[in-house]
Amino acid sequence: MNKAELVADVAERMSDSKMKAEEAVNAVFDAITSALSKGDEVRLPAFGVFAVSDTAERKARNPQTGEEVTVPAGKRARFRAGKALKEALV
Repeated sequence: MNKAELVADVAERMSDSKMKAEEAVNAVFDAITSALSKGDEVRLPAFGVFAVSDTAERKARNPQTGEEVTVPAGKRARFRAGKALKEALV
């Protein structure tokens, strides 16, 4: 499912226009992004947790040249599925 399909599905579930559904989807994405950029977790009961984790500096290889390069330390977004979501996927 891509974003356009998600917007269409949300619009259908809301019985509203795609324009309003897209605003809602964008607002949710913006809220999650904003919280994660501040270093906060986003906990959605029965769905899961979005969190930021630190990554250490590491060595990697350029697949084209085989040259070893250093990947700097940074942050990345993580998602841990909640119990209800895990059970829904079984």
